[in-house]
Amino acid sequence: MSAYALQEADTEVMAAAKPETEPLIAARNVNVFYGDKQALFDICLDVPEKQVTSLIGPSGCGKTTFLRCLNRMNDLIDICRVTGDITIGGKNIYDPDVDVVALRAQVGMVFQKPNPFPKSIFENVAYGLRINGLVDSKGELKDAVERALTQAGLIDEVHDRLEAPGTSLSGGQQQRLCIARAIAVEPKVILMDEPCSALDPIATARIEELIDSLREKFTIIIVTHSMQQAARVSQQTAFFHLGYLVEYGATDTIFTAPSDERTESYITGRIG
Repeated sequence: MSAYALQEADTEVMAAAKPETEPLIAARNVNVFYGDKQALFDICLDVPEKQVTSLIGPSGCGKTTFLRCLNRMNDLIDICRVTGDITIGGKNIYDPDVDVVALRAQVGMVFQKPNPFPKSIFENVAYGLRINGLVDSKGELKDAVERALTQAGLIDEVHDRLEAPGTSLSGGQQQRLCIARAIAVEPKVILMDEPCSALDPIATARIEELIDSLREKFTIIIVTHSMQQAARVSQQTAFFHLGYLVEYGATDTIFTAPSDERTESYITGRIG
């Protein structure tokens, strides 16, 4: 399919996928360039509030690049250039007056591999609360840390060793600690980039259960190579291919009745 046809298809995807309610996140004609190489082409996508949206597609298709646009992590790459508009709660996050530090507090990120700070379990969670000035007393800090650890499903396992290093936890526990660190500052959005790829099946199941519970309070966008995981945890799914958004809609529809043959080919294993 030609690039022009793909652009037209992307517009059709957006028209077919308009949510019933006002989206929390709206991307319009987002293009990303690394130097002279274009990685994303005119991405238009609406993300509903307090749902899980999965981004799927082959390696190198632009999933993580798009994810990193949502909290301006691509700003950290000198040769990266982003055009188009992305609004969160109606505010364009690429406006010149946007405080990127404040944005990243509101759009937390959990990475592929657990990355606890070289601090205690308590201080890992307290870090964002301190630097963002969100608590006024030690009592408030303690309550906020314990609340985040509870929401992350970790408090029962660590309540008696909060001063132990975060790195002393198992891989799955470390990832839940990183999730607790992200949600402690009460963001609007949580971005997850392959959060289970380094974990065993039991730890993966715990993270998936956690994602399902967290969507009651947070909007979650997850990049995953596991179509089974996308089907289990998400309500919306976007399929990326070669830098284009090919298809976007309800997860059940994407997996059982995709409208684009490329989506069907990927889901059935013929491409990828």
